[in-house]
Amino acid sequence: MGFIAAMRAIDVKDGKGPVSSLFISSDIPRPAPKAGEVLIKIECFGLNRMDLGQRSGNYLVPPQAGRILGVEFSGTMEVHDVEGEEDVFVIGDEVFGPTYGGAYAEFVSVSTKMLIHKPKEISWEVAAGIPETWIAAIQAMYFVASFAPGKSILWHAGASSVSIVGIQLSKAHGASAIYTTVGSSSKVESCKDLGATLLEVTGGKGVDMIVDFIGIALDGKIVIMGLLSGSKVPDGLDLQVFVKKRIAIEGSRLRSRGTDYQMKLRDKLVQMALPKFVNGTFQIPVEKVFNWKDIQEAHALMEGNMTKGKIICMVE
Repeated sequence: MGFIAAMRAIDVKDGKGPVSSLFISSDIPRPAPKAGEVLIKIECFGLNRMDLGQRSGNYLVPPQAGRILGVEFSGTMEVHDVEGEEDVFVIGDEVFGPTYGGAYAEFVSVSTKMLIHKPKEISWEVAAGIPETWIAAIQAMYFVASFAPGKSILWHAGASSVSIVGIQLSKAHGASAIYTTVGSSSKVESCKDLGATLLEVTGGKGVDMIVDFIGIALDGKIVIMGLLSGSKVPDGLDLQVFVKKRIAIEGSRLRSRGTDYQMKLRDKLVQMALPKFVNGTFQIPVEKVFNWKDIQEAHALMEGNMTKGKIICMVE
């Protein structure tokens, strides 16, 4: 079949800059699938905080990502030429999934190891808001911190997309207590509705697992998923508490992981969460859906730190 030489995609003037530097370019090379990849025509993509960092030049982008922003999408399979995968994915399939980059576009090339069939019960908008946050939360809980029923857990920034996921997973899989922190009173009730308790007291025990850092229990584990508050610790940090409490600290970065690792996370998501998306047990709150022509407004909304769900853009 013939290939279009160029496509529309959201680009950043001069490679980095403020919200005003975002624009839709019509001369971005259309991706050509490599071995093991397929071409997806994108319907919607989700926004994530790493997009803000990449846009401003303050994010370490993995080499396979490219310059176009965007790490999650929903869309239709356009080109399929992967040997041995014909019985799994076919042209015309409705799919969603994560990608290393390039989702702010009409087309993206993605490994089949990262694709998920979209159930008809889930809209394009909701599907585009699932991959990054749900897979990141699953990675932090199960692949890094080895969460088990009966453990208590704290999710910082409880109204953030990843913590919204984490609270639901923790509740569904037997956490003894689920704590969260929030940055404003308007976010309190939404976290409580999901099953969280604001961090006030833990009976003097502390928390078994923290996604970030405060009030850790003996033999607890801290999972650091991002560096939104900076990468430097204050002068005079006393490491004695880590030794005394036998605390384990581990960083978790999803975007730099290989496709085989990503496939294991995808399979875990499909097994433990996909049926619950369909029957409504698990919620994917969407704060607002934008036309991608309004990408500057969408980024500005995310930068305001007042959202309680995913921001999604439709590709027109």
